[in-house]
Amino acid sequence: MTSLRMETASRFGALRSRSGFTPLHLVGIGVAALVLLPIVYLVIRTFTADSSAADLILRQRTAEILLRSILLVGLVTAGSILIAVPMAWLTLRTNLPWRNLWTVGAVLPLVIPSFIGAFVAVIALSPRGMLQDLLDLLFGIERIPNIFGLPGATLVLTLLTFPYVFIPVRASLRRMDPALEEMARNLGHGSFATFRYVTFPLLRPAISAGAVLTALYTLSDFGAVSLLRYETFTWAIFIQYDTAFDRSIAAALSLVLVAVALGILAMDIASRGQGRYHRSTVGSVRPPRPVKLGAWRWPALAFVSIVTALSLIAPLGIVSYWAIRGVARGEDVGLDWTAFSNSLQAGGLAALFTTLAAVPVAILAVRHRGLISLSIERAAYLGFGLPGIAVALALVFLGINVFTPIYQTRALLILAYVILFLPASIGAIRASLMQVNPRIEEAARGLGRSSLQVVWSVTLPLVMPGVLAGAATVFLLTMKELPATLILGPIGFQTLATDIWGFTEEAFFAKAAVPALVLILSAGIPTAFLLFRDAQLSSSASSESTAI
Repeated sequence: MTSLRMETASRFGALRSRSGFTPLHLVGIGVAALVLLPIVYLVIRTFTADSSAADLILRQRTAEILLRSILLVGLVTAGSILIAVPMAWLTLRTNLPWRNLWTVGAVLPLVIPSFIGAFVAVIALSPRGMLQDLLDLLFGIERIPNIFGLPGATLVLTLLTFPYVFIPVRASLRRMDPALEEMARNLGHGSFATFRYVTFPLLRPAISAGAVLTALYTLSDFGAVSLLRYETFTWAIFIQYDTAFDRSIAAALSLVLVAVALGILAMDIASRGQGRYHRSTVGSVRPPRPVKLGAWRWPALAFVSIVTALSLIAPLGIVSYWAIRGVARGEDVGLDWTAFSNSLQAGGLAALFTTLAAVPVAILAVRHRGLISLSIERAAYLGFGLPGIAVALALVFLGINVFTPIYQTRALLILAYVILFLPASIGAIRASLMQVNPRIEEAARGLGRSSLQVVWSVTLPLVMPGVLAGAATVFLLTMKELPATLILGPIGFQTLATDIWGFTEEAFFAKAAVPALVLILSAGIPTAFLLFRDAQLSSSASSESTAI
């Protein structure tokens, strides 16, 4: 009877904490308000314009471009899930050789700008590209399928965006209790059946979080689709911004993208369900025993090798070729160390402030479910679906008229990064938090700790793998961000990404190669550190859960 009363009180306390208005809600509302600022600008700009914006939106051609964009989003998202989920499982739960190496290789494609990935695809896979020359020399094949259009855009964006799914899925796998899978095997299920009926359903929040990021990034991408000549909605928006004196039409088109992003977020909410993804008991989560691949070892090794070769080694190889060729010709290919320092500082500050903004939003979404929390979380995701140029121009307007003290400073640029990349952090933290039993936090509150103390001493250590995964993602995205950096950076502010874009635009490929290589390496070192460190933090967090 006593245990029943305690269980009832625990459930009542959890329900009350979810339905009540807490200080976290105020913080979350402030974060959502910042993210919605660019959208408010777009609304004002659209509805103060003449009827030409509405006429353009209602044209049949606009609907066709929108459908093309949605088709690309669907194909890239599905492809990213098919690559990321098995790769995350292989690199964490099996005896796959060199697992840490494949893990770093699976994350680093995030730092490759899409226009670099597309340019590499054109050089290697176009009808007169390097692959065509090789096949002609070896087998006499005179023509290969055209890489331009939907096939090329799908291939490039899938190879560059599957880490959005890989990172939260791997963080969730690390946090998942292996006893659940072992129980399924003891009941007679094989490895495949266990993964299908136990592991995969528990990974649904992480897969959903990564799929949303993949879909929104694909929706907002410009570099790959422009070089591969696949007309999407973002391309149309950039053309309007670049060629039209009146930018109200581009603002109206951006609002259509906001509507599509809302549709993607609605599908994400529907896919979550009402399931519980944490254990019903508290205690330490021990490390899982690696699954022995046996005869599947070599096919698994071939799978991760092919993915890594296409998504990372091929771009690195082409870029290295540019650099070596430039050095051999005596070209000046020196690195701008100021741009390198600016990239590291901007990436670190963006990761820090984005994580600080994401933690309360993720906690609200998981621990205080309700209409307000749901609205805050959905609003936080909208910035990721907008083209970087739309967010940047909105902040230029606000900087001139509202945020005058920080206009033309790095503070406004960091704010843009937070708006653009906040979902990358929220998704990883939310996926990890959903696997933490709320009774652990309730027990800490029962021992006299305040809500803030519980978050700092209990919740954050338990979800640290997700926090680090989200921070690493934001760091990588900031390092390669281009439109917002070009528009909002202070006068003379250069980063590796802006150097790469400037040299590529002027066809100085050897000069662009060196900052591209440094960009990948400088992002890879801290990313590798975070990925290796999260294993230690996950183990220590599991030990803490026993001590509460």
